[in-house]
Amino acid sequence: TVRTWDVNNEKKHKSVFKPRSVQGKRVIPTTCTYSRDGKLIAAGCQDGSIQIWDRNMSVHTKFHCRQAHAPGTDTSCLMFSYDGTVLASRGGDDTLKIWDIRQFKKPLNSAENLPSFFPMTDCCFSPDDKILVTGTSVKKGGGSGKLFFFYRETFQKLYEIEVTDASVVRCLWHPKLNQIMVGTGNGLAKVYYDPVKSQRGAKLCVVKTKRKERQAETLTQDYIITPHALPMFREPRQRSTRKQLEKDRLDPMKSHKPEPPVAGPGRGGRVGTHGGTLSSYIVKNIALDKTDDSNPREAILRHAKEAEENPYWVAPAYAK
Repeated sequence: TVRTWDVNNEKKHKSVFKPRSVQGKRVIPTTCTYSRDGKLIAAGCQDGSIQIWDRNMSVHTKFHCRQAHAPGTDTSCLMFSYDGTVLASRGGDDTLKIWDIRQFKKPLNSAENLPSFFPMTDCCFSPDDKILVTGTSVKKGGGSGKLFFFYRETFQKLYEIEVTDASVVRCLWHPKLNQIMVGTGNGLAKVYYDPVKSQRGAKLCVVKTKRKERQAETLTQDYIITPHALPMFREPRQRSTRKQLEKDRLDPMKSHKPEPPVAGPGRGGRVGTHGGTLSSYIVKNIALDKTDDSNPREAILRHAKEAEENPYWVAPAYAK
């Protein structure tokens, strides 16, 4: 069956769609999808048919195509275009087809020779709706899995990317990030992006640089042991790097020891340990301005000799 579920109540499903073969027997659906406006539900089945229902009418199909893909193969992906007019299907019979559901008898276009061994190989549309993408499968040691790009209108092959030496299974072209995520059969996940046209996503990871290793371990020189050298040529015995690191740890400059907080009034441009407000800072500094401990009389008399030799302020005034 194909079922729709109420997201807010996990025990409750909304409706059940039962795909049937031409003889009216049950047939197993292998993939399903909503149309972009959410009004239609499409399923690809193992008898090669594609069946589409109105989401409110679960009994009879609204559109169906009986021989869409080869019977007995797993149709692995259905995808509506962003404008909602066409449906792309990726078959287990190594094909990629595109359909107009209003004329559902034969495909608008199809591409052959796209091997697919997985019942979940994806196909998807580009965000501007002009390109179709799908991946191909390979046997072990049989080359590399690829991403194929086709023009939607003409189905000419536009481009291909060799991804890795395993099957390309899932692919998603994200409409907002404009990046292609790819999952492969050997557990590898890749993201393809354009440095100019992509948004965020992979670009946030690319700018992160590799962290620098610590320099201490890398700068140790080779130590040459010369037992019979004269004392003036003998190299000092090398300490182990661990000892050197412990010694550096005690050196405040090498270990980047932070400055301790200022005790008492602020000095050297740093605020002392008291209230954070400017007024309290000023009051403290006025009250505790003990920078000059010398005698004020001596401080004035320091200039006496100089004043006697070349008078400038007072003596000239009284000279007359």
